[in-house]
Amino acid sequence: MTKTRTLRILGTRGVPAAHGGFETFAEHLALFLVKRGWRVIVYCQDDGVGPVFEDRWEGVERVHIPVSQAGPKGTIVFDWQATVHAARHGDLCLTLGYNTAVFCALFRLKGVPNLINMDGIEWSRAKWGTVAKTWFWLNDWAGCWLGNHLVADHPEIKRHLETRVRGGKVTVIAYGADAIAAVDDAPVRALGLTPGRFATVIARAEPENSLLEIVSAFSRKRRDCTLVVLGKYDREHAYQRRVLEAASDEVRFVGAIYDKAVVAALRFHSMLYVHGHQVGGTNPSLVEALGAGNAVLAHGNRFNRWVAGDGAAYFDGADECASAFDVLLGDDARLGRMQAASRDRHRAAFTWEKILGDYEALLESYLPGAASAKHAV
Repeated sequence: MTKTRTLRILGTRGVPAAHGGFETFAEHLALFLVKRGWRVIVYCQDDGVGPVFEDRWEGVERVHIPVSQAGPKGTIVFDWQATVHAARHGDLCLTLGYNTAVFCALFRLKGVPNLINMDGIEWSRAKWGTVAKTWFWLNDWAGCWLGNHLVADHPEIKRHLETRVRGGKVTVIAYGADAIAAVDDAPVRALGLTPGRFATVIARAEPENSLLEIVSAFSRKRRDCTLVVLGKYDREHAYQRRVLEAASDEVRFVGAIYDKAVVAALRFHSMLYVHGHQVGGTNPSLVEALGAGNAVLAHGNRFNRWVAGDGAAYFDGADECASAFDVLLGDDARLGRMQAASRDRHRAAFTWEKILGDYEALLESYLPGAASAKHAV
């Protein structure tokens, strides 16, 4: 009898997804593998106190670990407990993120095969203080050393990792998104927006995401359309207040929207998606924009240029962003070509079928007893 292929997924708050890109990926991967005959166990962080318990969701086994501590401290406690629990079983593990990679030393000690998705270069982000940056930097190194194999979601992330380990230890597998072919415009109209007459920005309100540059560039003159900004903004926060004060009356701050149907409608009916992220690897929001067929205007760094490709437009700073708005918002033909290019780029590189298939092939090669796993370093 063939032994059941088993995978334990650590590093997220759990499934179904409710918190971000890694959770969404974990949900897609878990459901995909279950349909392919795998046994998949996902570790889930619950708020509160009580014993660890298990249940099932859509064929996925879940190990719930209650944690009473809030914030980063609670995440660290959860990650440690999940690592200890997983190490008892000896199954193949996939750790999403390296923020507590030092704990993976336990897997090494017990001979448990563990692959790590190394995420972005978290310690380089401006928002972190010295202590947090040091912690992330140390765990970046720890993940490189302790993982049996590493996954980079972008070629530039692989280049970074190759400064720490040999290139053969790193596989590039990006992030996926569904193609959106048709979406009801009712959620858009409910927000008082006209389909096809607004641009969208979906990002945390942080300097490294270019929100101030984008909003001020759009607001330099009348545009006869709307810039819709998703995310939480608080006038008590100095940077967020600057963004709010830079906005003209054609900018709409609609708050943090987590309803997937509403976000999908906003994407699909946008004339342009503006992506200001300056750091990181393959950003889920940008990939989702490609899947929705959005024309893309992105910050022109090496990360975004690889993801969005030659069909997108790029800027660096408020002046270039304003010039891009001047050109693009009045050129429906060019926007149409950019939309087609986004769909082509998505089909070529970022469908879930491709991404999850690549993960399954890599995971199979590291199952206990597989030839690759025996030679892992």
